[in-house]
Amino acid sequence: MNIRSLCLIHVFLFTTFFSNAQDSIRLNKKNGGYQFKLVKQINATSVKNQYKSGTCWSYSGMSFFESEIFRLGKGEQDLSEMFIVRNIYSKKADKYVRMHGHSNFSAGGVFHDVTNVIREIGLVPNEVYMGNPEYNGKNVHNELDGVLSATVNAVVKNPNGHLTNKWKLAYEATLDVYLGKIPTEFEYKGKKYTPKSFAASLSIDADNYIEITSFTHHPFYTKFGLEIPDNWSWDEVYNVPLEDLRKIIDYAIQTNYGVAWASDISEKYFSFTNGVAYVPEKDYDEMTQAEKDSMFTKPMKERTITQELRQLSFDNYSTEDDHGMHIIGIANDQNGTKYYLVKNSWGEERNDCKGYLYASENYVLLKTTCIMVHKDAVPKEIAKKMGIK
Repeated sequence: MNIRSLCLIHVFLFTTFFSNAQDSIRLNKKNGGYQFKLVKQINATSVKNQYKSGTCWSYSGMSFFESEIFRLGKGEQDLSEMFIVRNIYSKKADKYVRMHGHSNFSAGGVFHDVTNVIREIGLVPNEVYMGNPEYNGKNVHNELDGVLSATVNAVVKNPNGHLTNKWKLAYEATLDVYLGKIPTEFEYKGKKYTPKSFAASLSIDADNYIEITSFTHHPFYTKFGLEIPDNWSWDEVYNVPLEDLRKIIDYAIQTNYGVAWASDISEKYFSFTNGVAYVPEKDYDEMTQAEKDSMFTKPMKERTITQELRQLSFDNYSTEDDHGMHIIGIANDQNGTKYYLVKNSWGEERNDCKGYLYASENYVLLKTTCIMVHKDAVPKEIAKKMGIK
């Protein structure tokens, strides 16, 4: 049996999980009140678990590119998230020290961190570089993040009155101990590769991928440096009206492209346990206790999302850049309301959807900080306004 056949079986099994054989309806959880009918789903690899590490941006980025590899006819791949993380931690330290500590230094990141590594360095399979996971093969980065932060903060204090080149050697040695040395050459399935030649063998060209958002504090159809702490490299994203953002997400999925999705997940109406995220008509603080208790028992009426409401939510810190995920499908609930099928990176065990959730269109329109898509996943009339060729 070939790899593509195995993939199709994986997709079929996920599609039919918690489904009724007669009407092909999925529930948000066992005995849940949400009933979803799938409209479209693209190929995706298995759900991974970032565990105790702030590396969702790499996990969602690798999930996105694993689906791209399917789309490009290159079969199933399990790409190394930690290879991306290891390289970004090195770049992030350089920036932090050059900025005398006036730059964000944390475990978080953004999607262009992934594409920047692919462009400059490449990709490797997960079996080649797993990042020395401890605790039964799971990532626990609390100590690592603390040691790295202490190191760069000690350096920027400049105790000698001038910096030597030794700090970077010590920092890299720490990364090597915790995550492992970066492979420059490796053998995989009987062939020798470098990270760049491996990426090329998968037909992945980082220049084909763009990030898009929608805010009114910058002109539409231009690019700007998205003002979120995790954008430590100050890379720019495209800015489009909210309706165009919706069209891009829908067009991407309908034409078999995935969508890497960065979003706020801090609201009470985002519930991974219940497998649902939506925007209730009432603010949480205005709900009665009975209304709060019934938030996820069945589909509720949602608030209308406008460009103005989206901007206000970003400006007043209600929407922050909390988490990266991967949109792989579109579904409707029993009332005909549109939801997106979202692949998360918290493992399969934490909810009844086997690591997935359903985010309503309204939730995505309100809470998205940024998406990443292949440039061909943008409708031509919008791409022309954005100046994308």
